[in-house]
Amino acid sequence: MAIYRLIRESVFEPEAIERMTVAYENVLKVLQLTDREDPITELVARKIIDFARAGEIDPERLCQRTLDAVRKGPPG
Repeated sequence: MAIYRLIRESVFEPEAIERMTVAYENVLKVLQLTDREDPITELVARKIIDFARAGEIDPERLCQRTLDAVRKGPPG
């Protein structure tokens, strides 16, 4: 799972990791992503980690912010 691999590269408290994982699973569910090898799952994980690094660890807000970012797409 992309989020676990990427979290290993970062330093987060166990509670934050649990909340990030909940958000990750919720985003994948909303986007109907069942193939964990799909490249979008890594994008989702990276967005969640970015938001968590910025201080957001509420699973619902992480989920919503990530969905908004993914749906918006890259700038340009």
